[in-house]
Amino acid sequence: MFPTVRMRRMRGNENLRRMVRENRLTIDDLIMPLFVCPGKNIKKEISSMPGNYHLSVDKLVEECKEIRDLGIPGVILFGIPASKSETGFDSWSDNGIIQKAIGAIKNEIQDLLIISDVCFCEYTSHGHCGVLKNGTVDNDATLINLAKQVVSHARAGVDMIAPSDMMDGRIGVIRDALDKSGFNQIPLMAYSVKYASAFYGPFREAADSTPQEGDRRGYQMDPPNSNEALREAELDMMEGADILMVKPALAYLDIIYRVKQEFSMPLAAYNVSGEFSMVKAAAAQGMINEEKVMMEILTSIKRAGADIILSYFAKDAAALLTKRET
Repeated sequence: MFPTVRMRRMRGNENLRRMVRENRLTIDDLIMPLFVCPGKNIKKEISSMPGNYHLSVDKLVEECKEIRDLGIPGVILFGIPASKSETGFDSWSDNGIIQKAIGAIKNEIQDLLIISDVCFCEYTSHGHCGVLKNGTVDNDATLINLAKQVVSHARAGVDMIAPSDMMDGRIGVIRDALDKSGFNQIPLMAYSVKYASAFYGPFREAADSTPQEGDRRGYQMDPPNSNEALREAELDMMEGADILMVKPALAYLDIIYRVKQEFSMPLAAYNVSGEFSMVKAAAAQGMINEEKVMMEILTSIKRAGADIILSYFAKDAAALLTKRET
């Protein structure tokens, strides 16, 4: 007890703090989300997400080279199609925007992991994550289309698939479809615990994916629930997921911790658009130090148990981590 024990002894200078630091954020932990759109020579900033862009395929390849050069191991792609439909059939077209993007990146860059987000909200005219019948998303009809989408992405050359739709049974159906099509080596990073969150607002502008009517509470998780998160994660694990994910991250650090403690599997967390944009907005008003808050948030996600962090801060964080090392 005090005065024999003095906890401040181990905080006295930076070198000592570095030596006893319990958790370390590294560039290897990061994945950068990117939005790809039709056209050429397009790099249009997303107003609600400063520093993030709608990118045509040619500009996307340039961006991916920059991300690769920063040492970030992977990107996750979100597609904005030229046109939408009731079923979102562009999502499984071999000439779809994501399929073209995967092929173009693979032709130019060999050492960057390409992950495709698999869902329908960007592709459907109604903005929901599947086949809409009588105002409700039909779970089993959506599974049929998900199987088509993932096989198309695999044919395009994707390295990993990340299903985000939250349909029951989707991981098993997707795993089966990939295996039967000869793609049994493609891993699945499942959005296992995806909450019906208010933090997705800026993303819905970026992906033009706001539901035309209703909301997604019928298939995304209710924010007050935590035991349910463990059930969702276990089901995905049993159906063949290789990586589990919790989304959002910052308001769900307790869920990240519980899932990591429960399952001995790689765990990802998505530091989502609203979490990112709040920091940007507060920093623009001079209320906070953006770099310090960014690193504190990302470190908290790592400390909670995430092995992988999807974040719109990935490029900024990687540049800062490299600067600190040099």
